[in-house]
Amino acid sequence: MARRCELTGKNALVGNKVSHANNKTKTRFMPNLCDVSLMSDAMGLTYRLRISAIALKSVEHVGGLDNFLIKAKDGQLSEKALRLKRAVARKRDAAKAA
Repeated sequence: MARRCELTGKNALVGNKVSHANNKTKTRFMPNLCDVSLMSDAMGLTYRLRISAIALKSVEHVGGLDNFLIKAKDGQLSEKALRLKRAVARKRDAAKAA
């Protein structure tokens, strides 16, 4: 399973650890991923996602999972999140039409 955030697309970075003696050692810097359950207001369901801690903070700042998904670019979302985004958009359009 890839160490990648489902909402923001953050993934592992590659770099060097540098010692006091200036020795360089390759390392991977992993994102801080959390398994969380987020509630979708439009769908009325809870969804389990593996997202970074900063993405969780961003979701709360924007006002919930639905608002975050509507504003997010399709390229950075995972397939699961993209399907959820489309379902939320359909549900919102149906609510506005009614």
